Amino acid sequence: MKTRILKLLEENCKYSPQDLAVMLNSTVEVIEKLTAELEEDKIICGYKMLINWDKVSEIDNVTALIEVKVAPSRGEGFDKIAKRIYMFKEVEALYLMSGGFDLTVIVKGKSLKEVAMFVSKKLSALDEVLSTGTHFVLKRYKDHGVIFEQHKKDERMVVSP
Repeated sequence: MKTRILKLLEENCKYSPQDLAVMLNSTVEVIEKLTAELEEDKIICGYKMLINWDKVSEIDNVTALIEVKVAPSRGEGFDKIAKRIYMFKEVEALYLMSGGFDLTVIVKGKSLKEVAMFVSKKLSALDEVLSTGTHFVLKRYKDHGVIFEQHKKDERMVVSP
């Protein structure tokens, strides 16, 4: 039952306990109890809305994915440097990776310059950071399973000579 609640809330976090009870053929009390347990166990870590900021004209945002190679701490691995990095307010997400680099840092800023200053003055300045590679997001097509712009099918009649 907990897994089914999680899948439904991941699909739409606005479902109320009443909605979930109906969908899962349960009672509101059972749903509230299980949801509270999931929150207490930190399985549900928060409820977040996904916004297409590109459609909000008065706000300019820049998102960057930064590849980071680091020298992990002896006895603590990547955890110590990861904690230092995720504490920066600019950092939206941080992932330990396999492959050619160690960490992916997702950063948001008001401008390219602001993100560049974060990388040069804060991130690259950390002793454990060996190198970085910054990639700026130009356009989001899909995020967290949500497609931002549906492309309309071309319904013009095909004409051939």
